[in-house]
Amino acid sequence: MEHGNRLGDIEITDPKAMRALAHPVRLAILERLQRHGPATATQLSPDVGATPSVTSWHLRHLAGFGLVQDAEAAADRRERRWEAVARGFRFGMPADEAGQSAARMLSREMFARSADLPHRWVTETEPELDPMWRKPAGLANTRVVVSPDELAAIEDAIQGVLAPYVTRDPAQRPSGSRGVRLLRYVLPEAHEERAGESA
Repeated sequence: MEHGNRLGDIEITDPKAMRALAHPVRLAILERLQRHGPATATQLSPDVGATPSVTSWHLRHLAGFGLVQDAEAAADRRERRWEAVARGFRFGMPADEAGQSAARMLSREMFARSADLPHRWVTETEPELDPMWRKPAGLANTRVVVSPDELAAIEDAIQGVLAPYVTRDPAQRPSGSRGVRLLRYVLPEAHEERAGESA
């Protein structure tokens, strides 16, 4: 696993790690640790929908693939604290069939996990936002016709814009800052050839 990208994400290349992460409890654990920092299995348990002992088992499984690690010990050294090894994670589509199957499994679980987020935001969060937060929020559904190289360049440019905000020290955040979830789905369409169609 590598950390070579500008956002500080861990790059998952091992299909076994993809399969391990393609589990709702493990995804919930990793997201909670990335978002809120180190925690014990007992602290994670209510948020991830598993008992402390089951949560602990999943944490050890994630650690086996290098996705979480022991955090600095708390004052009470009887409880093991865990932390995510990186701010986020990413994975590509491997060339082999077994790898592709694992990547699709993880993709499906991630899509399922985030499917309800927009609806919950519209019904629960957006109505309570101040107007200054409502204005820049929302969604867009933009279709472009590009080559694979151009699509890669678009993704690179987006990461270039985001990197300074993702990686800056928390002490450097302006007052009034808050977490903002940016959901980016990059979904190439099936190839269609239609007479006279240019876009």
